[in-house]
Amino acid sequence: MTPETVLSLGQQALYVTALLAAPMLIAVLVVGLLVGMFQAATQINEMTLSFIPKLGILALMVLLFGPWMLTTLVDFMRRIFESIPALIG
Repeated sequence: MTPETVLSLGQQALYVTALLAAPMLIAVLVVGLLVGMFQAATQINEMTLSFIPKLGILALMVLLFGPWMLTTLVDFMRRIFESIPALIG
């Protein structure tokens, strides 16, 4: 296995990781920004007010995007496992 192959596999793994994390991170970021603006406007500084909506939207995003995320991850792992003979020999 050459260094280029290792770097290519690492790059693909990072790409898949970013692809899987993006929907959840973007949704939580938007909700956090909206809650933060609401807290700044009303001067309510309650920690649970920012935590509960983020947790709820994260659960919703996992329910909505979970099958797609699982399919993407399984496809990536299948490609990795199928390429093992070519990588070794």
